[in-house]
Amino acid sequence: MIVSYTTRNHLLDRIRRMFGGMPCRVQVAALPWRKTADGFEVMLVTSRGTGRWVLPKGWPEKRETPYEAAAREAAEEAGIDGAISKQEVGRFYYGKQLPSGMEWRCEVHVYPMEVDRIADKWPERKKRKRRWFAPQDAARLVEEPDLRELIAGFGVNPRKYAA
Repeated sequence: MIVSYTTRNHLLDRIRRMFGGMPCRVQVAALPWRKTADGFEVMLVTSRGTGRWVLPKGWPEKRETPYEAAAREAAEEAGIDGAISKQEVGRFYYGKQLPSGMEWRCEVHVYPMEVDRIADKWPERKKRKRRWFAPQDAARLVEEPDLRELIAGFGVNPRKYAA
């Protein structure tokens, strides 16, 4: 039986909580995509701290729905807008490094966004780079194994998850 990284990580998180570990914090992310003459592309942004390639993600605020928060994060971190799906495409887990040096385990709910507007200026343009990649290339560039699996699977048929 083959178990995906997401399923394995979800089970490990449940076991960790059973033994008194801190629960995961929940974040949301947009998975920006667009149709091209050659197929589909996925946009990644660099993280502010390490410069590694990631999806635009963050914490939901106030009474935002998860998909609204994901769209806001995409606008702030990548300067993009478009139709965001109300249905998540999947989840991934990662360890968020805190300034104290501690790591907080995060579960990230991912919402596909078909991009139709790209701004020249956006709030975090001086802190991040953004770039379009073929889904297979984007999957190879991210560090988190379950995010890699999620992007690769999404790249097979993005329209399946369209808003």
